[in-house]
This record gives sequence, structure tokens and C-alpha cells, in this order.
Amino acid sequence: MSFTQELRQKADGIFQAIFEHPFVRGIANGDLRKEQLIHYVKQDHEYLTAYMRIYGIAISKCSSRDEIEMFNQQISFILNSEIHPHNNFCAVAGVSYDEMQGYALAPGAHHYIRHMLNVAHEGSLAEIMAVLLPCPWTYLEIGEKLMREVQPTEAHPFYEWIHFYATRTNTTAKFSERLDKWAEMTTELERKKMTEHYLLSCQLEYMFWDMAYNVQDWPVSMNTAEYAL
Repeated sequence: MSFTQELRQKADGIFQAIFEHPFVRGIANGDLRKEQLIHYVKQDHEYLTAYMRIYGIAISKCSSRDEIEMFNQQISFILNSEIHPHNNFCAVAGVSYDEMQGYALAPGAHHYIRHMLNVAHEGSLAEIMAVLLPCPWTYLEIGEKLMREVQPTEAHPFYEWIHFYATRTNTTAKFSERLDKWAEMTTELERKKMTEHYLLSCQLEYMFWDMAYNVQDWPVSMNTAEYAL
């Protein structure tokens, strides 16, 4: 069993909980509320913007052009391709994607982004890869599961979202292969750190879905223009 296969095995309980989360079930059933879709898109837009910045930090720690190209391709993917599932949610909610940008982070998204940024600034390149991997991996498995279970036609409101993520095999496979190679060359202490980062990111993936489903906000209302997160 490879290092990333061991990570997936350790995180299986979290993956199963994500599959059964009511937001994910709402995608399957096509019955999410407008405000839930809007909140998800607002938060995920900011999350993915931060994700690209973390790719930039990773590039600064790369030792080869192949590594740089891997992260550069992922930045391009988010900028040019990952807007499609957002547009699907916006179309169902009856809003413009452009209107969903520039909002303050909710607690769940804030926690997740700060976790990744902390690892990016303080950790090794392998640790950065470990903290990033749960995002594409969980979405791939959600997409694959919903494709098998729902077998959506184009009439399904979230057909585009499900189809998009069900076919994202390349990112997960590429990241896993690279992380397995790094794990073979590193110390037991670093592998432990990589495992901890991966598992916490998995937990925060679950919390992100929960944040969107419950339209989570801060407990005390704030003027977002005066409170930059």
C-alpha cells in the first residue's frame, strides 16, 4: 500500500461522512435552497483564490521545472475551468457569478484557508502537497459516487457540477503520485506531519460543506467593509 493509499484509508470515515452530508445529498437530489448555493459559491470563490496563492508559495519552494509546471497547470485550471461548476450553481440559484465575488470569509472557510496557509509558509513542499490533496480527492470521489448513484441526465439541475468533478482524475492521480515519491525520500517525522495535514484538511472539507448547508456566518453581525478577513 502506498503512502497516499494509507492516507485515504485513515480518512475513510471522513470521506463517508462527506458523502452523506445533506449538502452533497442535496446535489444528488437536486433540491438545495437558493441561499445555500449562493453561500457555497461566495465562499468557494474566496477559497479557490487562496488555493491559487498557496500554489504560488509551493512554486517558490520547487526545485525543478517539472514541479513548477505541475502547480502552474493547476493555477490555470482554477482560473479557466473551475468556474464551470460555480456557474452551474449560480444558474440554478438565478444569480450572476460576478455578483458572488469579493465576500468576507465565513468561519469554516476562514479556518480551512488559514490551515493551508500556515502549512504553506512553515512546511516543506511535500507538506504543502499533503494539505492540498484532500480538496481534489474528495471532490473526485463525490463526483464519481453521484455519477454512479444518480446517473444524471442533462435535465438534472446539477448535471454539469456532477459531471465536471467526476472526471477530475488527473489532478488527484498526479498529486498522489508525486506525494508518494516524496514520502519515500523523507523522514518518519515529516510523513507524520503530512498525515496530520491531510487528515485535518479532510475534516475541514466536511466543515466546508456544513458551512454552506447552514449558511454559516459569524456569531456577531459585522460590517464586512470594515472587517477584512
